[in-house]
Amino acid sequence: MNKALFAGSFDPLTCGHLDLIRRSSKLCDELVVGVICNPSKMPLFNIEERTAMIREVTADIPNVRVDAFTGLLADYVNQNGFNIVVRGLRSSTDFEYEIQMAQMNARLYADNVETVFLMTDPRFSYMSSSMGKEVCSLGGSIKGLVPDLILEKMHEKYDGGK
Repeated sequence: MNKALFAGSFDPLTCGHLDLIRRSSKLCDELVVGVICNPSKMPLFNIEERTAMIREVTADIPNVRVDAFTGLLADYVNQNGFNIVVRGLRSSTDFEYEIQMAQMNARLYADNVETVFLMTDPRFSYMSSSMGKEVCSLGGSIKGLVPDLILEKMHEKYDGGK
């Protein structure tokens, strides 16, 4: 059985993330979307809000489960029996960072864990969670770049849902 992890802070989840979740879910028996709780960051959405929103927008994908964790990715991978870790790449800049992380994690993973890189759909390659938050907070439109449910929740945070 192939059990894969797609991990990130997902603050917020973008359409690029959702596309990667859909595509990744076809490569394994079970895909866990692991929402990382980083106590040193001040997220727009708390961990409970992020996991709930992701559960809602992935409810139609039968082999996807959402979980939250803190600490080292490698510890979470080893403790939960994953054999695939999925990472998304938007650009060559992402690749430089991700290859270093993958190589370090390879030293920390138990045996038989592979990192799989998937290219982001070009329609979403320029979009990041940080950029989405900035544009939305300043009144710009990010419709079509984040799932509608998440856009609605972002508007609630920024302008009371107007």
